[in-house]
Amino acid sequence: MAPTPHDQDPGGRDGRQPPFPAPNPHDDLGAYPGLPQAQAEQRAYDRGWQTVRSLPPDAVVTMEYMAGRLNFTVADGRVQRCWMG
Repeated sequence: MAPTPHDQDPGGRDGRQPPFPAPNPHDDLGAYPGLPQAQAEQRAYDRGWQTVRSLPPDAVVTMEYMAGRLNFTVADGRVQRCWMG
């Protein structure tokens, strides 16, 4: 019998893709403000964040949440704010 669309694995358990994005690493987000931008970015990647996005103050950003992404607001070369997604 030929497979139907309902027989396909939408969750990716067949190895083609993960069912959900990777979870966020366990990290102390309060440790980032005040760090130099390069040091904060390296720390984030070392702690397992998949994507690190550094933005200027008052940057316009989209509201979509991406697991595994860490966002920084950077002013004068230092992290001012840090948040997930």
